[in-house]
Amino acid sequence: MFESEFEKNLYALRRDKLAQIADLGHATYPNSYSATHTIPELRAAYDDQTAVQLESTPVPIEVSVAGRIMAIRVQGKAGFAQLQQGGQRLQIYVRKDDVGETAFALYKLLDLGDHIGAHGHLFRTRTGELTVHVSKLTFLAKALLALPDKYHGLEDTELRYRQRYVDLFMNTGYSAKQAANAGASVAQPGEAPQNSAENPETTEPETRNVREVFVKRAAILRALRTFFDERGYLEVETPMMHTIAGGAAAKPFRTHHNALDLDLSLRIAPELYLKRLVVGGLDRVYEINRNFRNEGISTQHNPEFTMLEFYQAYANYHDLMRLTEELIIFVAQEVNGHTLTNFNGVEIDLSKWKKLSMREAIREFWPKAAGKKPESSAFTSHDSVAALVHQLRDAKIRIDYSPKDPVGKTIANIFETVAEEHLIQPTIIYDFPLAVSPLSKQKPDEPDWVERFEFYIGGFEVGNAFSELNDPEDQRRRFEQQLLEKERGDDEAHAMDEDYVRALGYGLPPTGGEGIGIDRLTMILTGSKSIRDVILFPLLRPQVKKQQFTADQPHGESAE
Repeated sequence: MFESEFEKNLYALRRDKLAQIADLGHATYPNSYSATHTIPELRAAYDDQTAVQLESTPVPIEVSVAGRIMAIRVQGKAGFAQLQQGGQRLQIYVRKDDVGETAFALYKLLDLGDHIGAHGHLFRTRTGELTVHVSKLTFLAKALLALPDKYHGLEDTELRYRQRYVDLFMNTGYSAKQAANAGASVAQPGEAPQNSAENPETTEPETRNVREVFVKRAAILRALRTFFDERGYLEVETPMMHTIAGGAAAKPFRTHHNALDLDLSLRIAPELYLKRLVVGGLDRVYEINRNFRNEGISTQHNPEFTMLEFYQAYANYHDLMRLTEELIIFVAQEVNGHTLTNFNGVEIDLSKWKKLSMREAIREFWPKAAGKKPESSAFTSHDSVAALVHQLRDAKIRIDYSPKDPVGKTIANIFETVAEEHLIQPTIIYDFPLAVSPLSKQKPDEPDWVERFEFYIGGFEVGNAFSELNDPEDQRRRFEQQLLEKERGDDEAHAMDEDYVRALGYGLPPTGGEGIGIDRLTMILTGSKSIRDVILFPLLRPQVKKQQFTADQPHGESAE
């Protein structure tokens, strides 16, 4: 539990303070507190009222609020503190003559991180800070662990992910110095209180606002549901444990159900179940789901992630291209109020889209060092595609390639190597090789290519869509081809799903389907550089304990 001997000593010191609070007659962990407002509600109601307006009411405006102490200062017989709740802060002013000796003794035993309730009337200090002049103080909970350094907050990136509960209340966009210096000047008897806002150095906010990222993430989910609900889609839930992992090219996590003696996989995608529902007559369905893929971790990948998948009967991939543009624009407007976002230092306009076929994208972004751009005929045979790989390797450009790979797989690898990183502005890449699209409908005039598109923003894929393959015999043949790939060692190849093929036998209408990564979309809309910044509790390596403590080790002396 303790990271250091110093932290252990601080914990013991705070436990002693908690005992002193109990000796004063206060409940140490009361089960509720009656507040008239939350801090955000109070600020919304009174932030625009001047000191004259607050003081001109027939009786003082009495309020009761609760929150976590993020700054506290005592000077003589008075003190200032800042309470935080709902990501916002409110200053309180506590004077011994108003709250009494016992309550002021409680105030002096409070630490950063403690939760308290404050009852009093509103006023503004000489510097204009909205403040509660406290008449009654209530202790609610003690923070036995000390908050991170008050000047720097929680800055260690890995520690922020491991201790998201601390990250959320420490990194809310407020200046750490401002919090530390709150109440630097306390009023003398008969003088209006003055706080630290006179020091301009303390008013500069930090740019990191972790809470806001996750507030926006929730807004993204609401906007997605609104968009699809208004268009007649039905939100559904499908199994998260599958007997056959399918619907995507990925390695699954395995588990076992004891009662049924059944090997199961955590789902890598809900696709095959959602299309079963379309067979069943649910023409427009969507699911916001958790998927699990036993793969690497990076700034764009987490083994557990959130996807939106939706399917529309009697539609194809061209219909979904238009729908995708409408969707992203709608969500951006709902969440940010506009379509501009800044990602990795680049301004992106989510209302301006570009479309390229995969072959066009390879030609457009072909590196100069690799020589002449490919002709259209370069994508038609194994030898011509292999020649493109050799051009890239001669230019010292690394690319995954095996002579045994199907031509289409090699083309897809070339695209990822030369084009993907350049797709910063919203771009739809359409027409994919059949070899990497086992569930997509073939193009009528080009049987080696399928009606599939992916859309890219910020240099990575955000969504994947296609006209769904609905010929059961063709689907069986493609599953059989995937089985051959599996035998060759491809652990991401699809297994045969006989029940899905049977479902197609009852007739899947022409259908368009799409999956969109919610985590990646949130990265774009919040300007977050890593997927871990938009997942509350990302998967991390186990933490190595630095030191173990025994019960007979001395506490030592320490002061905060």
